[in-house]
Amino acid sequence: MKHFYVITNGHKDRNLEKTNYIKEYLERHGRKCTVQVQRAGEERGYTESSRIPWDVDCILVLGGDGTLLEAARDTINRDIPLLGINLGTLGYLAEVEETGLDAALNQLMEDRYEVEQRMMLTGRVVRGGYHKKMHEEKGIPQTEMEEIHALNDIAVTRSGSLQIIRFQIYVNGQFLNEYHADGVIVATPTGSTGYNLSAGGPIVEPKAELILMTPICPHTLNTRSIILSPMDRVELQIGEGREGSIQQVEVNFDGSRKLTLYTGDKVEVEKAVMTTGIVKLNRVSFLGVLHKKMNET
Repeated sequence: MKHFYVITNGHKDRNLEKTNYIKEYLERHGRKCTVQVQRAGEERGYTESSRIPWDVDCILVLGGDGTLLEAARDTINRDIPLLGINLGTLGYLAEVEETGLDAALNQLMEDRYEVEQRMMLTGRVVRGGYHKKMHEEKGIPQTEMEEIHALNDIAVTRSGSLQIIRFQIYVNGQFLNEYHADGVIVATPTGSTGYNLSAGGPIVEPKAELILMTPICPHTLNTRSIILSPMDRVELQIGEGREGSIQQVEVNFDGSRKLTLYTGDKVEVEKAVMTTGIVKLNRVSFLGVLHKKMNET
């Protein structure tokens, strides 16, 4: 690798000590390094892929899993592998710790690495019903459909007061079930160790290809996670509340991009055409990494 692009979470590397160290180390070894810093208070979703030089070989992401997830979504059309350098606490995606920084950079410069292609999700938000009527009455232009990608998960959760949300779940156009829950998570294998895990969902080997659907605090005893084929298309329809009331929910893409939905709106989720390349430097198995991370908590 000859040209590196560094994306830094300025909140976690406040004085850019690690960022400057990486830049100087790479340049001292005859490599090119371009730096972009996300400052605290800036709007998340900061990477403009058009700003990344055409000859970049690898994107180094300094921060935690959240920073890497944003970078993956924002650079989805560039097909550049990412390596996460963990400056946070618990990171499943960020493989390199601060103590192993020099060794990791040497491996990259010597081309001693592998790239794992990770499955992503495409979520389409379709407006309708109450939301559409509300905007029409106020004369506010709206987009009928928005398409956003996610590497970890797409989560639909309640918004505002404590209330049970009613979801109608369809798979490939066929009605599956109605969930009464605080929310629903649709996750990739990579995202199985994220929100899905916290909600009691299963852990999946990240190189696998499948879709996980996990309810959040379901209000029925027999509601559990469902594992679907990567070819399936999931539709989450926002139903009516008690006595026909309008429900308001939030849909989050990898925990950062957020949209508000209402009764009558829906989210369609399926496997994305694109994948994210994650650089792997060691041969430690996923189970080995999982054991290490779980014993750190």
